[in-house]
Amino acid sequence: MIANPSKPPLAMPYWLTCGFRPFFFLGALVMAASILAWLPMLAGAYQLPTSFTLRDWHVHTMLFGGLPAIIAGFALTAASNWTGRPPVAGGELALLLVLWLAGILAVSVSAWIGAPAAAVIDLAFPAALAGMLAREVIAAGNYRNLRVVALVALLGLANGGFHLEAAHAGLADYSVRAGIGLVLALVMLVGGRIIPAFTRNWLAARKAAALPAPFGRYDAATVAVSAAALLAWTAWPWADASAALLILAGIMNLVRMARWQGLQTRSEPLLWVLHLAYATLPLGFAMVGASILAPGSVDPTGAIHVWAAGTFGAMTLAVMTRASRGHSGQPLAAGRLEVAIYGLVLLGALARVAAPYLPGEIGRGLEFAGLAWALAFLGFALGYGRMLLLPPARRA
Repeated sequence: MIANPSKPPLAMPYWLTCGFRPFFFLGALVMAASILAWLPMLAGAYQLPTSFTLRDWHVHTMLFGGLPAIIAGFALTAASNWTGRPPVAGGELALLLVLWLAGILAVSVSAWIGAPAAAVIDLAFPAALAGMLAREVIAAGNYRNLRVVALVALLGLANGGFHLEAAHAGLADYSVRAGIGLVLALVMLVGGRIIPAFTRNWLAARKAAALPAPFGRYDAATVAVSAAALLAWTAWPWADASAALLILAGIMNLVRMARWQGLQTRSEPLLWVLHLAYATLPLGFAMVGASILAPGSVDPTGAIHVWAAGTFGAMTLAVMTRASRGHSGQPLAAGRLEVAIYGLVLLGALARVAAPYLPGEIGRGLEFAGLAWALAFLGFALGYGRMLLLPPARRA
């Protein structure tokens, strides 16, 4: 678990004392709002003045908009624990927030301000975030965690590739797959660290006989094979060899997570959801691989949404709820709200994956999936807003 940050100066607004507070709250709102805005756009009700296609605007707002905010909230807070340094807070944190919000707005009005200007504004946030994280890690000599910083920086480069590809090809494909692959790499790296660690602590406190296996050669091999599979899929998404690597990575990740003793955590949803969220990752590897080999039987877009809606949605909510409760002095146990939002995000992901196979209009399935998924993030923002933004004395 991330250590509590040091007490901030009294003059500093409470919500600027640590990165997770504003970025979790606003990131959840953007994740929900982007879906709620996209559904009527998909139905033709209105259009934004963006230079991107409708699909690219939707993908960008999620993959390079909402998700990086939540990644920033986690990484900025975790960096304090990694390094022992005070958290990035106050004016620096406010600057990051302004850059992030400006990027989202610039992409949405890029037809007015021009695609090049929108790209420059949008890319300022990932560059500043990677720079601040690198500064903290290097200053403390904590070079091990430069791997996380590198993945954050590469995600920013994928965002830059998105702008270039959309401008020159009309539709961003390679950069989208690169971005998805990089977020999955973060899930494997960070999730592979925190899930077994949290599980071990919880089981050890209950004197369980079987504990999660420590990180070893098998875990390293799984991450390496998964990275190779994602690189192959990014470059050659139609190749049988890419499909074979993806399916192999799915099997290896399934075995990896089976070694974490997740079934023993079923009585605690706050912990169980981390295992359930990670389980969508190997399923996504298998389905995306199968969609390459048999596109007529396995819908490619639905397969990708096992990751995009399932892994990304469930893992972010699982991490946000646990980190928010831990840093706010709340018990590390799920209540009705947490169970409800976990259920909604998984229901939305399932509906999105199943939509192409359901009878009738696919649009109805997409609407249901989007509403359920968006409600999960709205539920988090509404339920956790006071905890994140207000000091304890003002929460009553």
